[in-house]
Amino acid sequence: MKRFPEFQQNAKVRRARDVTALSRLALLLFSGLILAGGFVFAAKQHFAAVQIGYQSEELRTERKKLTEEIERLKLERERAIAPDKLEPAARRLGLKPATPGQIGNIDLSQTKKQ
Repeated sequence: MKRFPEFQQNAKVRRARDVTALSRLALLLFSGLILAGGFVFAAKQHFAAVQIGYQSEELRTERKKLTEEIERLKLERERAIAPDKLEPAARRLGLKPATPGQIGNIDLSQTKKQ
């Protein structure tokens, strides 16, 4: 038993055109672009901050090495100008210790007047 005819004449259904759909899609696209741009900008800032952190750490280690080198050179200089090392070196050059007659006092008050 067939209740429906085999070929039914259906009228085409047309819906009303939504004029605000295009504007909503454009707004959605614009908002998405702004959001994606914000994420890209934040990522760029983050990577720049990480890079600056690495450079800062490299500069800290270089400063530490240079400070240690300065301390080592100061210690080496102090060893080189120590009296127990200077006296034998001076004798090899033919220098002699100063005698009391060679040492005198300078009157600074007379040198300022001139």
